[in-house]
Amino acid sequence: MKAIAALGIMSGTSLDGVDLAYCKFSHAGNSWQYSIEHAETIPYSAEWITKLRGAETLPSLDLLTLHAEYGQYLGRISHEFIIKHQLRPKIIASHGHTIFHQPTSKVTFQLGHGSAIAAVSGIDTVWDFRSGDVMLGGQGAPLVPIGDLLLFSQYDVCLNLGGFGNISYQHNGHRLAYDTSPVNIVLNNLALELGHSYDCNGELGRNGQPIPELLQQLNNLDYYKKVGPKSLGSEWIEQEFLPILKHFGSYSTNDRLHTVYLHIAQQIGACLSSTNCKNVLVTGGGAKNSFLVSLLRQNTKLPLVIPDTITIDYKEALIFAFLGVLYLSNIGSSLATVTGAERNSVAGVMSKGGGIFTHS
Repeated sequence: MKAIAALGIMSGTSLDGVDLAYCKFSHAGNSWQYSIEHAETIPYSAEWITKLRGAETLPSLDLLTLHAEYGQYLGRISHEFIIKHQLRPKIIASHGHTIFHQPTSKVTFQLGHGSAIAAVSGIDTVWDFRSGDVMLGGQGAPLVPIGDLLLFSQYDVCLNLGGFGNISYQHNGHRLAYDTSPVNIVLNNLALELGHSYDCNGELGRNGQPIPELLQQLNNLDYYKKVGPKSLGSEWIEQEFLPILKHFGSYSTNDRLHTVYLHIAQQIGACLSSTNCKNVLVTGGGAKNSFLVSLLRQNTKLPLVIPDTITIDYKEALIFAFLGVLYLSNIGSSLATVTGAERNSVAGVMSKGGGIFTHS
């Protein structure tokens, strides 16, 4: 199979910025090969952070307007990235920015209209990766396990520490995956109380002390008693997690932050102990947080593999690029064993780009 070039776009709930990864994929025999040719993170401006944080409270018409505006923004930065590096992607694959995720109500919404991306960039764009699975009764998430399975099979477990933590592994010949707990979406929120956009190396949390009652209440949340498939969204944070943190608002932010770190590590440790696996690949922004990683090592006996910086930072954008290639190849990428849907499906919908570039 001739190599296919794809541009993956990822915006996580932690609001760090937009990850762009230009990747090439080839398939020979039963295996896929990949390379990340160029990758970059475009930080969000203060204006965009405000818009994205407030999107879920917008009236419907204003939300649809922002949907188009954000899509045009993604198309513009993609176009600039393509021109800067003289790239020729066959496809763009965009996750969008999750605003609503309530799969039990058949609702999931990722901001960033794919037709706007395609129109501005000139490149065919695959987007709206979750809705089809949700309509089939699934969680619509996680989406990366097919990439874990086909691109990172040398690792028994893939653990991503982004806005939320999620885990992916093989069990009895099937891929299983689910969200483990909130991670950076809560850690960053607490760091903001101390005037920091994030907790660099976990130093703010490291300087705190545990609050046993808070830790117990967080660990007793109903979500952790459920078996997969299951997934988390910002609504759950607002309705279930943050009210507990606010109840302990008289304690210092450092102490609450320290306790949340313990909670994250304990929940992930419990998830890993149920896998019967031998090694763990750790990626996402949390993999750079030395305090969090040290707590994880205390809560599992499994070796934690921290890869190179490019893989840490851009694995999700890489896998979305891969999802675009799987869409072109009509290969099922949303796995029913992961999401709980009635069957596997090809994730995403296509918007045509108008052919500004000639694809090679």
